[in-house]
Amino acid sequence: MAKTVLVVDDDPTQRRLMQAAAEKQGFRARLAENGEKALEEASDARNGVDVVLLDLVMPGLSGMETLERLMERRPDLPVIVLTATGGIDTVVQAMRAGAIDFFVKPASPERIAVSIRNALKVSDLRGEVKRLTKKSGGTMGFEDMIAGAPSMRSVVRLGQRAAASTIPILVLGESGVGKEVIARCIQGASERTAKPFISVNCGAIPENLVESILFGHEKGSFTGAHEKKLGKFVEADQGTLFLDEVGELPLDMQVKLLRVLQEGEVDAVGSRRPTKVDVRIISATNRDLATQVKEGRFREDLYYRLNVFPIEIPSLRERREDLPALVEHFVRRFNAEEGKNVPGLAPDTMAMLQTYDWPGNVRQLENAVFRAIVLSDGGALKPEDFPQISGMAAPLGSGGVASRPAADPVEQPVTITDAAGELRTLEAIERDLIQFAIDHYSGHMSEVARRLGIGRSTLYRKVREYDLRVRDGEELDEVG
Repeated sequence: MAKTVLVVDDDPTQRRLMQAAAEKQGFRARLAENGEKALEEASDARNGVDVVLLDLVMPGLSGMETLERLMERRPDLPVIVLTATGGIDTVVQAMRAGAIDFFVKPASPERIAVSIRNALKVSDLRGEVKRLTKKSGGTMGFEDMIAGAPSMRSVVRLGQRAAASTIPILVLGESGVGKEVIARCIQGASERTAKPFISVNCGAIPENLVESILFGHEKGSFTGAHEKKLGKFVEADQGTLFLDEVGELPLDMQVKLLRVLQEGEVDAVGSRRPTKVDVRIISATNRDLATQVKEGRFREDLYYRLNVFPIEIPSLRERREDLPALVEHFVRRFNAEEGKNVPGLAPDTMAMLQTYDWPGNVRQLENAVFRAIVLSDGGALKPEDFPQISGMAAPLGSGGVASRPAADPVEQPVTITDAAGELRTLEAIERDLIQFAIDHYSGHMSEVARRLGIGRSTLYRKVREYDLRVRDGEELDEVG
């Protein structure tokens, strides 16, 4: 998933030099000899151009005209302008038109690489600011979702239809599939866009506080109620209330929730009169509510009230086509958040992630990429940057779905007794445990030390003492 650099210059020698400089740093390079070709290549984000190196002086459509048209079509595309003269007026004009950086030709490969990396970093920051602004403003739409897989396109179509009305929606799916993202996109595509979006995890609220948090309370209505609290329903007035894990609500609170849905008014704890509210309800669960109804753990009348328009989100293993785009999104996001400049994933890393089953779905993928970015040395992410995945990825089975790791008990990799059933020495057990950890985490010594709860210096000392194997064909001094 290397980033793509479009080099635009009418001089073939300069094009080749800048192409070589970009490819040496791990970027993909595409070439354009004039402004018309550059617009054809870079105007549409789907063509995959991430940054443009643009010569300002070209026959035909000039560099400045090309820049202005690119900014009209893709204002977030980072463009670095090139000039042979270094005229300050021209550079200032280009920067005002939207260029992110400039350098004078001929530039050193190091200068070109630094400029490209800085431009990509600024692009990541812009994207993260845009994402957070939309999320906080309640304007996230379906166009902001990564939903290229056929199963997800049907979800988007259902969500768009649901957004056109105020019908109650029940979002179904495994934990971590992104049910709240769907709920936010439904709001952003509805008439309630930019209105409050209040999310409540019903399973995370202590049972004795559910009523107060959802419906509010008056000052002095119970011990500890030192001030009036509005409650989530009133906070979401005119907007959307997202009830995540709604199946976790206690039965007595289900009765109050049903009344709010039927009457459109909330009874706060200790209040003498109800408060009218206008709230769009989107609920979500990873449980089988129909089964809970049969078992008497969920009210049947509330179930039918919530389950008017069900939308089921597929698991990540059922939408593997979206995985590369999701990974790229998370890399850009965490680059911005952590001040990193990781270019992406090595090809064998992406192949490994594609074969993993992802029982924790998109949330697990997000956390795995976050951890890899934090521990990365700045280069493309390698399989060993995903130790918990690299040791568990399974080959694709029939039907193109990877098998989950076996749930049956496995033989202990480190035994504590010898053949006679007697305890082995602590030193022998420790030696085997450290060797197992090194093998399990592919010689990634920082991760081995962290998992064993010891310092790196202690780990290296024990490796030398026990004469352990770090990696096949490598001595300790080479990796230490």
